[in-house]
Amino acid sequence: MANRRMFSRDIVCSDRFLDMPSSAQALYFQYGLEADDDGFVSAPKKIIRLTNASDDDLKILIAKNFVLPFESGVVVIRDWKINNYLRKDRYTPTRFKEELEQLTLVNDHYEIQTSPLGIPDGNQVVDMVDTQARSGKDRVDKERVSINGGKSSRFVPPTVKEVREYCLERGNNVDAQCFVDFYSSKGWYIGKSKMRDWKASVRTWERKERSNSQGRTTEDGLEGWLHA
Repeated sequence: MANRRMFSRDIVCSDRFLDMPSSAQALYFQYGLEADDDGFVSAPKKIIRLTNASDDDLKILIAKNFVLPFESGVVVIRDWKINNYLRKDRYTPTRFKEELEQLTLVNDHYEIQTSPLGIPDGNQVVDMVDTQARSGKDRVDKERVSINGGKSSRFVPPTVKEVREYCLERGNNVDAQCFVDFYSSKGWYIGKSKMRDWKASVRTWERKERSNSQGRTTEDGLEGWLHA
């Protein structure tokens, strides 16, 4: 594995990065130093303990889309290809082959093309015409009544605008973009279950934020992953 690690100013000097607590920023740098040559960090929770960071710092990095989590417990630095360029003679391929196969590069950013469970992710590229043709009907049919009289279980991910309007209606401080980015990166799954009511998830996020004495965003779907 190469010994030299770099960080792009476009990433670490951005407002999105600098808006994070200094402890979360420091954890990102430490992950960058400990990552393998493909950007995978094999023991993110161990590094949290060694650096006196907190689980909330990792939650922030995930919510802000600086690292992507996997069901196996490893994380990958999303902007690794922007931060680092390694010579072929110094490059050692990652041993996390299964996780690497779930990634695709979009403008040199890692994106998860399938969820850690192998289910297509909300960020996966689809045919634009088909999406536009279905979107209006899906919105209207979200609570379509099935033959047996129950409500359809079809879930349609909300837009940032919809989340923002709902948060304004409730008068909370939930970051709508952060909420959508976080759940998009997880394929709109909460743990191992597909989300069924995004408004309920907003309310849960809201309660977690309110109860957090330091005001950091938390989310119940990460609790099991962090304490596994």
